Amino acid sequence: MILERTRHTDTYRAIRDLSSSHKDYAISELCRHGHVTRVAYYKWLHRKSSPNDGLNHKLAALAEKIHKEHPDMGYRRFRDKIEHDHGLHANDKRVLRICRKRKLRSVIKGRHNCCTKPAVDPYYTAENLLNRDFHADNYNQKWVTDVTEFKYTAEDGTVKKVYLSAILDLCDRRLVSYVIGDSNNNQLVFQTLDKALEANPGAQPLFHSDRGFQYTNKNFRTKIEQAGMRQSMSRVAHCLDNGPMEGFWGILKREMYYRRKFRSRQELVQAIEDYINYYTYERPQRRLGILTPSELHEHLSLMA
Repeated sequence: MILERTRHTDTYRAIRDLSSSHKDYAISELCRHGHVTRVAYYKWLHRKSSPNDGLNHKLAALAEKIHKEHPDMGYRRFRDKIEHDHGLHANDKRVLRICRKRKLRSVIKGRHNCCTKPAVDPYYTAENLLNRDFHADNYNQKWVTDVTEFKYTAEDGTVKKVYLSAILDLCDRRLVSYVIGDSNNNQLVFQTLDKALEANPGAQPLFHSDRGFQYTNKNFRTKIEQAGMRQSMSRVAHCLDNGPMEGFWGILKREMYYRRKFRSRQELVQAIEDYINYYTYERPQRRLGILTPSELHEHLSLMA
């Protein structure tokens, strides 16, 4: 018989085992020592399993398995992952109860200052045309971009950095392109844009960034104009103007980077590339209808 686990389950099992192996042990005395009532014990003992019990056990087993692989996940993502990969439907509250009973807790994201300071003497600044309208009906309508840094410890003990430049599509939330480099310079950002245009010929999205020196560079502005795109920039010290890109950095670092120590550039770069592949092809998102970015992109491509 499959029984739902309660906070007294271990006590009930001990009473059942002792009363079976020692016939002279009275149930009432065992219950008294276990600080439970006879009524509650017999209710537990004779309870029959229900379809809900079976579903709860399946959900719990899957949640524990996912938690071992991705300890960063909270109960909402457990629910979405289970529905996406296994077709089991359950509401958030049920999954939350199961996670609490099994003590499955996600890693909490810490606060940090994500705002980029504007260039001291920018060549060009654009208006905030995006204006926090992060909805797009189709891909290649709105792209957002930014650069973030990661640290690793080299063999000689020195701390070094690599930089990730990426462009995110606001419709399917896929990475249109990304480049990893050792310097946060113009070339890093220029290569990211070139890769995006090469992979999406003819695309003319609204292109949004912060006011970092790479994006205010006149040569970068020329690239934007030659591609027929409109350029948009966040206001100074308004990180939420580029919220989806900042949100992606937070997800990536919480799930892949924080709590880990990287001992070489190769190890760090491999981890970044593996996570981007996982994010694109295996990580369903609720805002995408429990689809991965690649699945939604494929679906929209077929409808076009």
